Parts: sequence; structure tokens; C-alpha cells
Amino acid sequence: MTISCALIVSACSSASAPGSGNVDNPASGPDTVERALIDLTGTYRGFRGGLYPNGSNSIPTTHASAGSSRAKNIRPLDVNGNPAATGKYVLLSVGMSNTAQEFCGGDMTTGCASETFMGQAASDPQVNKSALVIVNGAQGGRDATNWTSASMPTFDEADKRLASLGLTPKQVQVVWLKQADAGPTKSLPDANADAFALENRLGQIVRAIKVRYPNTQQVFVTSRTYAGYATSTLNPEPYAYESGFAVKWLIQAQIDQMERGTIVDTRAGDLNYNSAAPWIAWGPYPWAAGMTPRSDGLTWDRTDFGSDGTHPSTSGRAKVGALLLNFFKSSAVTKCWFVQGQTC
Repeated sequence: MTISCALIVSACSSASAPGSGNVDNPASGPDTVERALIDLTGTYRGFRGGLYPNGSNSIPTTHASAGSSRAKNIRPLDVNGNPAATGKYVLLSVGMSNTAQEFCGGDMTTGCASETFMGQAASDPQVNKSALVIVNGAQGGRDATNWTSASMPTFDEADKRLASLGLTPKQVQVVWLKQADAGPTKSLPDANADAFALENRLGQIVRAIKVRYPNTQQVFVTSRTYAGYATSTLNPEPYAYESGFAVKWLIQAQIDQMERGTIVDTRAGDLNYNSAAPWIAWGPYPWAAGMTPRSDGLTWDRTDFGSDGTHPSTSGRAKVGALLLNFFKSSAVTKCWFVQGQTC
């Protein structure tokens, strides 16, 4: 990948390994300080900030156009995947315990807690409830290693939940993906850092989603929330923070591949959205440095987490639920199918 020298103060090398990040001098402060990617104008341990390429927080124009095209393909389908005026399209969550708790409140698919995304969406009159069905496929204790193949039992369980609502895999057209690896041990910039391994697994997961749910048009990926209060080694800092780089590299890998016509990041693998994978973009980015507000004011208090400092409390679920709801209601590539009365 070619290095952008836009923020360089000193000499800039010409290239870096795929997915390794663009190296700039930090705008201020030491390079080891964790700053929300949306506010990281320099680098963290040599890896550039921003959610998208070149330090930007906006979807590149060409990639956004492709996302809009995929949004236009989202339509009501019958159980066999055929267009039908009385059919449905499904927004499915895929992920671990945090994902399930923030999306619904647990592993259930109905009767979701009111503070969660599904609970908030159910009571919001603006959310499309005629054709859109929101289903929780995320499962407690099932980290990224449990979703890397379309034949894994996690997908079987997700399909059982669809079936309980009279739905089929062919009606799934949008996925919210939030994942992490349990028990990470190596942080950046180690060549074997967990962030690199997670990027690889996320690539496998989105390809598995394409196989299991062939009509999936869009996958929105979210990284971990703050883990500075964690009391266990399940997924503490800096690993929760560094999962944001794994998501950033995954999405950049697809953008770069589609621009150049070839795989440029072997860790992520083939992400061609015309064949191997759905179109991928950031969902809401939820990390903030504890009680230090990021640029939009988001903070994480100790009370936003349970006793382990890792899983969300009621207030933590409410924060992520609100971020998700606002994202789907406002994003140019989602609101047309998410909000009642909108068209793509």
C-alpha cells in the first residue's frame, strides 16, 4: 500500500506491508497514547488513525457509491429469496456476548431489553416495521474463532433463530458484525499482534456470511468499546482499542482491492464485493478513553460495565444501542431501507 505523506513532517518511506498502516509523525503527544480513531490525526505505535484510508473518517466516494448501489438492492424477499411485496428483509447481528447484549440484551431474539438496540428500535416510530425484521444472531461465549467458516455451529444457531420467526437465510440482507478474540496476549506493533489475527478472522467471517447468507448486500463492522476497567484477561486494553485497527484494515483492504483489481492485503484475503464478500463499511465506532471525552463527547464510565469491567451494564447497552440506532437512521447507505417511508 502506498504511504500518504499528507501529514509527514520528516522523510516518508514509499511503501509498507498490506494492512500495516500508514506511518506518520503523531500530530501531538507520544505515539503510544490510545486516542479514538476518529480523533487520531497522527499515529498509534506507527499506525495511522481515521476510520478510512488517508486518515479520513468518511467513506471514500467510490466505496460510498457502491454501498448505495447495494442499499438499492435491499428489498422484501420471500422465504426462497424471491422478490415479494409481502416479503421481508433481515438485519442480523453476528458476534459474541457483548454484541448480543448490546443488540438485544442476551441470546434471545424477541422480548429484547428496552435499552438495547432492538429495544430502542422497537419503540421508535421512524423505524421500518413493515418489511424490515431485526434478528439477534450473536451468541454469548462465541468469539471470532467461532464464526470463520460457514459450516460452524454458530451459524446453525443463528438460522434456528431465523426459523423461529418464520424467516430463512435467504432473507438476510444486512449484517452488523462485532467481534474480538478472547484472551489476547500480543499488542501492536508485534508482528504476531492480536489485531493482525483479528483482521484475518474478520475477513474469513465476512466470506462465511456471503456463503451462509447469499443475499447479504451490506456488512457494517464495529470494534470494541473501552476496556480500561476490565478485571480479567478476556479482552482488556490495549486489545479492545487495537481491535479498531483490525476493522479499519479490513475495510481498507476491500477498498484497495476494488480500486486496484487485485488482493493487496493477504491477511484480509479476497473481499471482492462482486463475488467473494458483501460490501463492507464501518458501523458506529464506540471506543472512547474512559471518562476523557472524545470529539463528539462520548465517554465510558465504570458504571457502564458489569462487575468484570468488560461486558456492558444497562447504561452501557443503552449507549451502544443509541449509537446503532442513530447510525442506521442517519447513514446515507442505510436510512433508505431502515427508516419507514424512505426509498433508496
